[in-house]
Amino acid sequence: MATAPHQKERELQREIARSVESALPGVEVLALELLGKERFCVYVDHAHGVDHALCERVTGVLRPYLDEYTVEVSSPGFDRPLRTRAHFERAVGKKVRVKTETRKARGEVVSAGERSVRIGNGPGATDIPYDEIVRANLIDEGDRDL
Repeated sequence: MATAPHQKERELQREIARSVESALPGVEVLALELLGKERFCVYVDHAHGVDHALCERVTGVLRPYLDEYTVEVSSPGFDRPLRTRAHFERAVGKKVRVKTETRKARGEVVSAGERSVRIGNGPGATDIPYDEIVRANLIDEGDRDL
């Protein structure tokens, strides 16, 4: 089970995702990371991409949090955060880095099951329950198509 800071982070993410996604249709809150006691970053995505204007609109929705927190809004970038089953389903076949309270794993997403993601690394694979994941990101391997 997650410790207090990670629990607070998850609670904030659920709360903020509800606010942002209902106020700005088409915007997906991918992740929220507490960067200190009074600071967090929200990673958002949109089918048409994330630009400065979208980040400003998201910040506007988050105005009530500005009394208590410094808020950053960011695009997912190359090392896109992964937190949910849907995120991992879209990452099948891609390399990821996963951190839980007790371990770290790197490897390719083999499958995204009902309750856990299967990460393959070399000869074996590891199942990691979604509710144990503290951080997970795609590993940017550069543009292999060039």
